[in-house]
Amino acid sequence: MGRNFRTIRAWELADDLAVAVYHATQGVPRDEIYGLVSHMRRAAVSVAANIAEGSARKTRKDFMHFLNIAQASLVEVEYHIHLSERLGYLSAEATNDLSLAHRETAITLNGFIKSLERNQLNG
Repeated sequence: MGRNFRTIRAWELADDLAVAVYHATQGVPRDEIYGLVSHMRRAAVSVAANIAEGSARKTRKDFMHFLNIAQASLVEVEYHIHLSERLGYLSAEATNDLSLAHRETAITLNGFIKSLERNQLNG
């Protein structure tokens, strides 16, 4: 495939989401820094990283594999946002902001995957 991941809108949004997760979790209690915060940050970074890595793969099948991993990591981020709010680690405003960023990333990534699948069927 060899595409430049920086031109992929889903990657841009995933990158923004990762930065937002880092900022939102700065105030979480120190005893959670290696627990929930670490998992949440790694999952958020994984979304953008898998889009980037997949874009360097030689075949569409390999690229799709990494996009599917990115999708799974995005679901993990969604759960971490939910749990962080339930535990009182995130304010309602931070939760809302992260949820909106998550939703926009998910919609865009889903659309990108569907577009690649359609192109594969048509071409």
